[in-house]
Amino acid sequence: MCVHDTDKDNLSHSAEDSSAQLASDQITLSNSFPMDSIGENAVVTHEKQSNFIPVLRSGDWSDIGNRSYMEDTHICIPNLAQNFGDKGSHKEIVSFYGVFDGHGGKGASHFVRDQLPRIIIEDANFPLELEKVIMRSFMETDAEFAKSCSIERSLSSGTTALTAMIFGRSLLVANAGDCRAVLSRHGLALEMSRDHRPCCHKERTRIESLGGFIEDGYLNGQLGVTRAIGNFHIKGLKGIGDNCGPLSAEPEVKMVTLTQEDEFLIIGSDGIWDVFRNQNAVDFVRRRLQEHNDVKRCCKEMVEEALKRGAVDNLTVVVVCFQAEVPPQVVVERGRVRRSISAEGLLNLKFHLDS
Repeated sequence: MCVHDTDKDNLSHSAEDSSAQLASDQITLSNSFPMDSIGENAVVTHEKQSNFIPVLRSGDWSDIGNRSYMEDTHICIPNLAQNFGDKGSHKEIVSFYGVFDGHGGKGASHFVRDQLPRIIIEDANFPLELEKVIMRSFMETDAEFAKSCSIERSLSSGTTALTAMIFGRSLLVANAGDCRAVLSRHGLALEMSRDHRPCCHKERTRIESLGGFIEDGYLNGQLGVTRAIGNFHIKGLKGIGDNCGPLSAEPEVKMVTLTQEDEFLIIGSDGIWDVFRNQNAVDFVRRRLQEHNDVKRCCKEMVEEALKRGAVDNLTVVVVCFQAEVPPQVVVERGRVRRSISAEGLLNLKFHLDS
């Protein structure tokens, strides 16, 4: 288990002596149960499916930025069941990664980091129905945090949560909030999550149907995200029982089947995405991996670059590589006709059409 958080006496970077240095470790998922058939967004050839076995390497880094307090935290677990000493029949390897961006304190982000993996592994349907398990686990974690806050009010706070689980050749991303996951597929940036912010039309419609409202770009004039765990101390955002409030802890999930073209996944708190566009982030990580192929160093360099670009928020990034080799050089042919849509937009459109 690789869990990192930054304390006041060590705010400049993540601890170097973490219990699991995943940047140098490789995890082969050849013995994992193939969940490809339930990947709703996956349309790949049988040959690519049968020949590709992900070899996982991951790195992470965080920085307080220009904030007074560090409220981000994150987690990297190579084998979820083994990490929690599960003695059941789960022989499949499920790798788990998450970024949690707290607000109003670090109580919620730390609680979710520590409790969400346990709740997932204790679900009766783990690991065969991961989509249902992760949806329930987010909601159950939210409910457990509410109980904890009623006992210890100092915990009162909120957090966004984005997790990624890799199971065989399947990648499942769950998101509640404005952290973001971006997949590099042969050098093309593909969004694996959608930011939950008041400016999103779909979220605004959901909020208004539940009696909430958007004021000055904030949910009920108070919160800059529309989905999060916690925030029970803010009146009018969350209901009790069946009386749902406009702030939801329910994640949106997306699953794809990994192929030889999939290179790595970037998971970052919103401070990263304030200064990096999706394709820009993928290009940055690819260049660094091509230079030294050190995943943790790559994460450190990305956070440092974000600071150079003027990032002011807490910064956390986790990169999960699916292959041991460096990303290949990609030659991009320049079109002769001027386009009215960005290159990133075209690539995302192509991905969704192919899916």
